[in-house]
Amino acid sequence: MIQITWQYIPFKSEVAFLQIKQTEVAEIPFYLTFFYVHVYSAIFVLLAGFFQFNNSLLKKYPKVHRNIGKFYVLVVLFLSAPSGLFIGVFANGGLYSKISFVSLSILWFYFTLKGFLFIKNKNIQQHKAFMLRSFALTFSAITLRFWKVILVYLFHPSPMDVYQIIAWLGWVPNLLIVEYYLYKQLK
Repeated sequence: MIQITWQYIPFKSEVAFLQIKQTEVAEIPFYLTFFYVHVYSAIFVLLAGFFQFNNSLLKKYPKVHRNIGKFYVLVVLFLSAPSGLFIGVFANGGLYSKISFVSLSILWFYFTLKGFLFIKNKNIQQHKAFMLRSFALTFSAITLRFWKVILVYLFHPSPMDVYQIIAWLGWVPNLLIVEYYLYKQLK
């Protein structure tokens, strides 16, 4: 993910994914701004999220956990999810892809906010559940690319077909795995 993000430094508008988004870059005010906010902020929340589920870190350094958590929540709520919502409206792959990415952004915002509100109310169990859901959606940045490689390698579909499929495969299985894990925890 760092390597993918690095392609856009310094602010380049004709590289990687943006090569197929030149209409949006040219015709939609702030598209490029929202794209860069999303790409640059999402890499930090992805890295921050990896540290949050380490029980050793939580027990030994609760203040570090809180500070990384605050960073994660602020960046998701004020940068990553809103910018994802904006660029999701213009997603490739037609209506199905747009619905997927917009839904992903809304759920990402909602789960992160709920996780934050639960910890403010000292409900650790619900906090953990909602932050797991949030990170499952954060992790979609990786799983989306994983599924793209697999689908292209195995089936060679057209680019827009790939986009419609990975738009959903990138996050729905992640969320289902977390829901199954949480269900098993309650048993």
